[in-house]
Amino acid sequence: MQSNESRAMTSAMKLLIIEDDREAAAYVVKAFSEAGHVADHAVDGLDGYARATEQTYDVLVVDRMLPKLDGLSLIGRLRAEGAKTPVLILSALGQVDDRVQGLRAGGDDYLTKPYAFAELLARVEALARRGGPAAAETVYRVGDLELDRMSHTITRAGQDIPLQPREFRLLEYLMRNAGQVVTRTMLLENVWDYHFDPQTNVIDVHVSRLRSKIDKGFDKPLLHTVRGAGYMIRDGAR
Repeated sequence: MQSNESRAMTSAMKLLIIEDDREAAAYVVKAFSEAGHVADHAVDGLDGYARATEQTYDVLVVDRMLPKLDGLSLIGRLRAEGAKTPVLILSALGQVDDRVQGLRAGGDDYLTKPYAFAELLARVEALARRGGPAAAETVYRVGDLELDRMSHTITRAGQDIPLQPREFRLLEYLMRNAGQVVTRTMLLENVWDYHFDPQTNVIDVHVSRLRSKIDKGFDKPLLHTVRGAGYMIRDGAR
């Protein structure tokens, strides 16, 4: 069991568990929660890929044998797109060649099933401590607006602002790129996972709803439209 001292030294992590065995995943998610971390669950490779590209995680825990998109292909696709989030592979395949294949596919660590949760926890914490870019921030702030991606809460000037899941992902992406122009293409790919333009006003509708929630009733706007370019969230007058 982890000591109180070591618990105190370990920052809370946001994890993604990509595992098609729902019972096993539920156990792991609950165990990570009891250890003070937040864990999301994806039920197959395509679901895991979508979540990993839509949100920011400190570590991905990926089962090797997944439906729709196998674990190694999932990792390879993320690495090819430049994702640097640490990945721990879980697999019943434990031969040396299997582990080497997993690490060469882009995994950072490899744990063979069955395993003790204490070891999984220690390995995940070790990966997070390596300081990958995804482990850097859990709270984004722009002016008096604050987004906590661990608790999924947003406040402005101390007031809670409830958002729908897609609105939360949109705001998270904008705040992660605060002070920079975010184009429609960037939003389609990173918030909606579209790699084509659906020729709809989905972005305009969501930005309008988001603006009404985070700016309406406050002294100055934070979410700006950059004409002909996209959107920007920043502190300061237009």
